[in-house]
Amino acid sequence: MLIVIGGLPGTGKTTLAQLLAARLGAVHVRVDTIEQAIVRSGLARHPVGPAGYVVGYALAQEHLRQGLTVIAESVNPLAVTRDAWRDAAVRAGVPATEVELVCSDPAEHRHRVTSRSVDIPDLPLPCWQQVVEQVYEPWDREHIVLDTAGQGPEESLATLLRRLELP
Repeated sequence: MLIVIGGLPGTGKTTLAQLLAARLGAVHVRVDTIEQAIVRSGLARHPVGPAGYVVGYALAQEHLRQGLTVIAESVNPLAVTRDAWRDAAVRAGVPATEVELVCSDPAEHRHRVTSRSVDIPDLPLPCWQQVVEQVYEPWDREHIVLDTAGQGPEESLATLLRRLELP
């Protein structure tokens, strides 16, 4: 299956995607990793544009066709990106579940954004103002919304597993 995790920077996407992938023995496809590899190649500079997402869709579809569960993680801010992830699952003949992470406590969210450290060399992290001004279209279909405010990563994972109805 494909599990698509999206949300604004600082909501806990990467941490939760890594934990979920480890728990399920799934492949974690992270658009930030793809985009930074494209930048390192010299083919582009930040912002990369759609290239990272397009590569992510292709990788996800390839892994899904091999019978693997994929956790696709990105901000996923636009309906067109959300549709493309679902299309990858359809082409691979597997179900897709969409998860939107939010942090409903603005002070906690801001602290996460301003205090985190980069885990991908040379990846530019957005400042709080960039997060607040991020173009982020509302979701227009059924999906899981998980509020990570006031929760540790393991708590969020347990909540997500319950919502996904996975052990």
